[in-house]
Formats: sequence, structure tokens, C-alpha cells
Amino acid sequence: MKYFLALAVALGIAVGVAAVVYGEADDSPGLQFLGVLIVAGTVAFGVRTARRSR
Repeated sequence: MKYFLALAVALGIAVGVAAVVYGEADDSPGLQFLGVLIVAGTVAFGVRTARRSR
């Protein structure tokens, strides 16, 4: 389960970063904001789950 969580967090961060980069290229502040929210939410979810599993 730990490996699945790590993979899910890595995938979420990658999607968020890709959204920020694509939003920058397309000059779309909304897409950049959504990308930042995806990254922040994924990191928060990963940290919360990791802390609960200890």
C-alpha cells in the first residue's frame, strides 16, 4: 500500500506541474491555479496519510 500511495502522490504532483507549465505556455492563469491546487492537495493528502499510518 505504501508503494501505491507514493505512486499516486508522484502522479498527482506530475499532473499538477504539467498543468502549471501548460497554463504558462497558454497564458491561462486559471489552469496555473488549478495546477497549484492539485499539487498542494496531493502533498497534503500524502503527508496526512503518511502521518496516520505510523
